[in-house]
Amino acid sequence: MDSSTYKSTVAEAFNDAAARYDRLGVEFFTPMGRRLVAVTALRPGDRVLDVGCGRGACVFPAAEVVGPAGRVLGIDIAEEMIAEAGAEARRLDLSTVEFQVMDGEFPRLPPRSRDVVLGSYSLIFLPDAPAALPRYANILADGGRIGFTSPVFTEDTFPFLPPVFTELIPSALLENLPPEWQPAELRRRFNRWLQDPADVVATMERAGFTKASVVDEPIDMVSPDGRTWVDWSHTQGMRLLWRHLPADENAALRSRLIGALDAMREGTGPLAIEVPVRFVTGTRAR
Repeated sequence: MDSSTYKSTVAEAFNDAAARYDRLGVEFFTPMGRRLVAVTALRPGDRVLDVGCGRGACVFPAAEVVGPAGRVLGIDIAEEMIAEAGAEARRLDLSTVEFQVMDGEFPRLPPRSRDVVLGSYSLIFLPDAPAALPRYANILADGGRIGFTSPVFTEDTFPFLPPVFTELIPSALLENLPPEWQPAELRRRFNRWLQDPADVVATMERAGFTKASVVDEPIDMVSPDGRTWVDWSHTQGMRLLWRHLPADENAALRSRLIGALDAMREGTGPLAIEVPVRFVTGTRAR
């Protein structure tokens, strides 16, 4: 699959999910976004770019920190995500926030025009994220910071999902996916550089960043129950899996996941899955 086809497929998937994206009662992206804003040490007055902003899980917490003197621009390749996020900004009457449809791999912004670049679970969808990193460095002012998150990838995990789902999703189902969506192929193409912290640091340094840091922290993914989580997963990266499964396999996987996830709950309490998240930060070299 060429880069253009891949991007159009991802954009279509997230356009279709935009109205419900991160709005079905599962807490994950917002807590992770707030934590990324804290880890990247935003300050009042900062000019911020959020790459692959979705519906604003980083944008709105960032706006709270940078205050009236700061500015936050969220970009996303999915037009409907931008429409939904823009509507939320208008509802909140946030004049310091702006959203634009833009390819995060090739941001069209002037050099030295931002103090911070953020990307929460978004760089993993770029066909060539390491090549995009120097472009982010060029956008940043001297001493500007970058902070992004990714899953903690290992060889046996399906991309975009917490490790627990390696056991819950039968490998036979994944073998029926088109070749370009096979887990091994996705890892090879997009995420191999994120598996080893040393590789991440080296990639950051080659891109023009100093003080590169890689820290893995758990973020709780909380859902009222298994059914809610499965419904929510159709609006996230896992949508790329759901849409490629035949109807009978789709239904079987749905039933399997709901049952297994509900079995993980404590009584009638919510489902809580501890998800390891990789936080990567760096400073633009002067």
